[in-house]
Amino acid sequence: MGSQEEERLLADEEVAFETCSLGPYIEDGSVDIKGKRVLWHNTGNWRACPFILGNECCERLAYYGISTNLVTYLTNILHQGNVSAARNVTTWEGTCYITPLIGAVLADAYWGRYWTIAVFSTIYFIKPGGSPITRMCQVVVASLCKWNIDIPQDSSLLYELRDKTSAIEGSRKLELSDKLKCLDKAATVTDLDVKMGDFSNPWRLCTITQVEELKILVCMFPIWATIIVFSAVYAQMSTMFVEQGMVLDTSLGSFTIPPASLSTFDVVSVIAWVPMYGAILIPIGRKFTGKPRAFSELQRMGIGLFISILSMVAAAVIPQYFLVGAAEVFTFIGQLEFFYDQSPDAMRSLCSALALLTTALGNYLSSFILTVVTYVTTRGGKTGWIPDNLNEGHLDYFIWLLAGLSFVNLLVYVYCASRCKCKKAS
Repeated sequence: MGSQEEERLLADEEVAFETCSLGPYIEDGSVDIKGKRVLWHNTGNWRACPFILGNECCERLAYYGISTNLVTYLTNILHQGNVSAARNVTTWEGTCYITPLIGAVLADAYWGRYWTIAVFSTIYFIKPGGSPITRMCQVVVASLCKWNIDIPQDSSLLYELRDKTSAIEGSRKLELSDKLKCLDKAATVTDLDVKMGDFSNPWRLCTITQVEELKILVCMFPIWATIIVFSAVYAQMSTMFVEQGMVLDTSLGSFTIPPASLSTFDVVSVIAWVPMYGAILIPIGRKFTGKPRAFSELQRMGIGLFISILSMVAAAVIPQYFLVGAAEVFTFIGQLEFFYDQSPDAMRSLCSALALLTTALGNYLSSFILTVVTYVTTRGGKTGWIPDNLNEGHLDYFIWLLAGLSFVNLLVYVYCASRCKCKKAS
């Protein structure tokens, strides 16, 4: 494919992106800090980036400054064993990644994204709106109340507002899909609804858009679940990989590299992979896929999961940080893009927080695996795979176990991704 064809594809993508808007306003439900619709030419762009990047830089500096040194502190200062220290670190990290769920609900239902960030940096309050969790519960309740009701063959008979505005503030209408048809009962208008003449009770009658919101989240769940195993693998960056570094000779002449600083190679790998992805992999990928972005979000996550298997194999025999960085670029970035793009407009903060929740659960899963492995391998007075002196154990067996789990997880992911359908917004 020549450069002219690539330019044509990019131009087509830009036109398609621009035509998503029905006018001068952004049509994805975005509003400004005053709650007003946003004009295309007055918002975003590079002038907003320094504030976002600056805030993110400070937050990441504080988090990684603690996480990468915590296992060293627990073993050297508090004299905890390798397993106890690793388990405590992953439990702490898991808890850290659960808290964004609180901010996500506040951002989607009450304050908005801007003020949520401001509130958690200072202290503030704004008038509440509605809750995405409540809307999901309403669909479930309405479906159960009408469990014996037949869904009409004509989809136009299902309940939806007739104008262009969605009943959900900050969301475009969603087209009816053919998946999870049982939930369509929530949007079925019954004779009782007509007799009562009241269509305003969402606990009994929901719009198609509200039903489709829940369908999207349910269909996202298998993809979301497969990332948990990857997060458990990634959790080894601040635990087992650091403990591995503590027994290695990290001397470079008269200078000794602190074990916690070994994760810097992961950062270097990410910095190297991001421009490589944009400058090399995307142009090559376009020639094979014919897509302007080369790879979809699901394909990027799949590639990342595959690379994570290679990183675990490498961890058992050679330095693994370069591959972990590559897996991180493909999986985590692809995951965030997938959850943000495919989530309902009024649930984007919640879905982004769910993406971070995989990191929390991955850390808890890592703690659980460590506990089980230690229990099984130390029975009968044996040293076990992960003793306090790693030279006496078999850390490589533990890494091979993670590689095996990652391989099974990849097979599950491929199956789920092949059945995943993208949302259709009107």
